[in-house]
Amino acid sequence: MIRKTASSAIASLAVFGMVSETAAGGRAVECYEPVNRPAVYDTVHEKVLVSPGGQIVDYDPPIYGTRESVEQIAPARVTYEVVPAATRTVYHTVKVDDGGYAWEWRIIHGRKVLCKVWRKPRYARVAETVLVEPERTRRVVIPAEYESVAREVLVRPEQRRVIEISPSYQTVARRVLVREGSSGWRRVHMPRHCRY
Repeated sequence: MIRKTASSAIASLAVFGMVSETAAGGRAVECYEPVNRPAVYDTVHEKVLVSPGGQIVDYDPPIYGTRESVEQIAPARVTYEVVPAATRTVYHTVKVDDGGYAWEWRIIHGRKVLCKVWRKPRYARVAETVLVEPERTRRVVIPAEYESVAREVLVRPEQRRVIEISPSYQTVARRVLVREGSSGWRRVHMPRHCRY
């Protein structure tokens, strides 16, 4: 700011001096010319973050299978049952009447008469049930019962893998201002016109 103010003052003096010299026909004491200094730029290279990186979780679900096995569904046990008696039928002949003399009424030649008659002994075939084997209690062993059972089993548990991803950078060029441009006045020596 001070530099610009000084330059303005010098410019005013120079213009005033030129007007005075022209108007008065006097000799210039000091002379200045405008000076423009362009801005100076430079290219810098810097690394910038393209990707911050991070973690990726790779997940494999569990795998199940089927396994068959024979399992006991009922244990062996003992029960008792009653076996009825065994019988059979036996036939034999028995005397049912001894026979002998007896009196009976008969009709002979139209006349009813009482007669003494001889009767033979009478026999009959009789059935008889005889015991072959008496009733008894029998011990019965019932074997264990088995069954084929299919069960789901884990073949491979789930797996998780954490994959680390590194951050990635890239070098980029950027133009930066090294010095700003400026304008000012430079004192010059003009032979036979301005003293230096």
